[in-house]
Amino acid sequence: MEHDFYCENVLNGKVFVNIEYETENILAFRHTHPTWSFHIVVIPKKHIRDLLEIEDGEIIKEIFEVIALLIKKHNLQKTNFKIVSNGGSFQDSKHIHFHLLSGEVIKKL
Repeated sequence: MEHDFYCENVLNGKVFVNIEYETENILAFRHTHPTWSFHIVVIPKKHIRDLLEIEDGEIIKEIFEVIALLIKKHNLQKTNFKIVSNGGSFQDSKHIHFHLLSGEVIKKL
């Protein structure tokens, strides 16, 4: 079985996360081991392995609506930000997720 940190630990409450924003379908929270001074992870609550498994484009639309809301909430548009997602062997946890990053790198992977 493939490792899915988000289903196995976050969505079932085994690991505490500091929630930034939540909808019926999406959870956005502070990264548990941030590598940037501002580091939020945005995930769908439904298990979707990666971009290739998306059957309903509405989930991606909602994810990016939440990301845009967080950018505005934290005034990141006035400083800097990047949105990162990984796939294939770069994807440690086999659950689609997006990192909203800003500020400075605090830890290199």
